[in-house]
Amino acid sequence: MLLGKVLKFLLCLFTFGITPSLFAASGNVELLNLKMILSFPAIFSLVIFVIAYFFVMTEEFSHLRKSKPVVVAAGIIWLAVAITASSKGVSYDSINYTFRHVFLEFAELFMFLLVAMTFINTMTERNVFERLRSWLVTRGFNYRKIFVITGILSFFISPIADNLTTALLMCAVVMAVAKGNKSFICLACINIVVAANAGGAFSPFGDITTLMVWQKGVIPFTGFFSIFVPSAVNYLVPAAIMYFAIPKENPKQSSEDVYMKPGAIITIFLFLGTITLTVIGHQKFHLPTTFGMITGLGVLSIFGFFLKKTSGSKFPNDPVKFDIFSQVGKAEWDTLLFFYGVLMCVGGLSAFGYLAYTAEVTYIDLGATYANVLVGILSAIVDNIPVMYAVLTMFPEMDQGQWLLATLTAGVGGSMLSIGSAAGVALMGQSKGNYTFFGHLKWTPAIALGYAASIYVHILYNSDKFDNIPIVL
Repeated sequence: MLLGKVLKFLLCLFTFGITPSLFAASGNVELLNLKMILSFPAIFSLVIFVIAYFFVMTEEFSHLRKSKPVVVAAGIIWLAVAITASSKGVSYDSINYTFRHVFLEFAELFMFLLVAMTFINTMTERNVFERLRSWLVTRGFNYRKIFVITGILSFFISPIADNLTTALLMCAVVMAVAKGNKSFICLACINIVVAANAGGAFSPFGDITTLMVWQKGVIPFTGFFSIFVPSAVNYLVPAAIMYFAIPKENPKQSSEDVYMKPGAIITIFLFLGTITLTVIGHQKFHLPTTFGMITGLGVLSIFGFFLKKTSGSKFPNDPVKFDIFSQVGKAEWDTLLFFYGVLMCVGGLSAFGYLAYTAEVTYIDLGATYANVLVGILSAIVDNIPVMYAVLTMFPEMDQGQWLLATLTAGVGGSMLSIGSAAGVALMGQSKGNYTFFGHLKWTPAIALGYAASIYVHILYNSDKFDNIPIVL
């Protein structure tokens, strides 16, 4: 009886003491839209964001981690929002609610990516990807075959492992095989970036932008597969052009052979099971994607406990004790914090009214088709993450065909410049000067041709998903 009373007391304490503070703002409070885009605080915030993004784009030269300027910029912008809103008589609840709304979107994205990165790190530690690299290196393929194989693998692995991870893996393969052949490494890296971005466009897990669209509920899980053919065209057109620039020579063969560590195969199946659980939970029961991912992380941690206990005893070839938390620690924290900074910056600018104004100028005045084409071009300059987040925040009224077009262009548009996608930026660092901005720029016309072709194919191939067939550009 006493235990029952204590439990009732604790339940009441939680319900009436904690819950109101968390959800009080969710009643009649709406998201901020100050409609003050020409005010000094708004222009100041926009300038701060531009400066921060300049440092992001010049990370290769300044060596300043991309997360640092955008995180600071986010703090400054939201301080400007809070001061401006309060001076106009806006309630603190509204300011608080708007910030929490944006932060919750980041939190869901953060947990999803953290778990995915942990699985990828675990498979890396178990030599899953090293085994793949070793298999390719020891086969004695010529440069053209390696160019084709790494491109195709990038296109089909990125929908599962994400485009950034895939690009880094394939770049490691190219670097190991080419051994200082700068011209081939540059062409192969361009091909990998284009293929990884194109492959990531037709899967919710292939790119941050597609994940954001799926989490928003705009496109169902299977709906992304509709842009498989346009994505393939986007990759194949520039790949076919670049293929003839690849030398027919054979690189030096290697006798290197790598074997996977114990538990590697089980880890792969656990990852696939986690993805399946996430998809079912989100599609059938409308649970947040974090539900399945966190559950999968729990299962992986239990399996990690088994590996830790058996390493060095049952498996003499695996002397190092496995630690799941070390794999969590190896996550790309700079990237995760970068996403926080970018999303919060864009959310702050939205509070000033910039996104509502942009939606009116682009999607209403220009029309959805031209606006979505512009989204891809802008993604090559600014990066596709803030661009897609801006589109989702604006949430223009579009049919399924146009939303698929926006997803396609945001995903593949960044391939036109090396700084337009996370994969391109990462490979510039990993290739040690072999793959550069200007090396990529040389082939931008070919990539732009693939971009235009993919849009054309999407409009024709998915014509049934448009309420009104757009004018083919």
